[in-house]
Amino acid sequence: MDNIVLATMLLISVVLGAFALFGVIWGIKNKQFEDYRKFLDGTKFDDEDALNDAYELEKRKKEAMKKNYMPPD
Repeated sequence: MDNIVLATMLLISVVLGAFALFGVIWGIKNKQFEDYRKFLDGTKFDDEDALNDAYELEKRKKEAMKKNYMPPD
C-alpha cells in the first residue's frame, strides 16, 4: 500500500513539474518576461523632481543601513 502512495505522489509531482517547465518555456518563447517598455516609459513620463526624490530616498536608505550595521563579534 505504501508503494502505491509513493508512486502516485511521484507521478503527480512529475506531471506538475512538467506543466511548470512547459509554462516557463512557453513564456520565454512568447517573450512574456521581456518588458522593455515598462522601464523606458517609466523614465520618459517621470518628471525631474520625481526622479530626484527617488534618488534622495535611495541615498537615505543606504545611509540608514550603514548606521544600523553592527559588525559581528
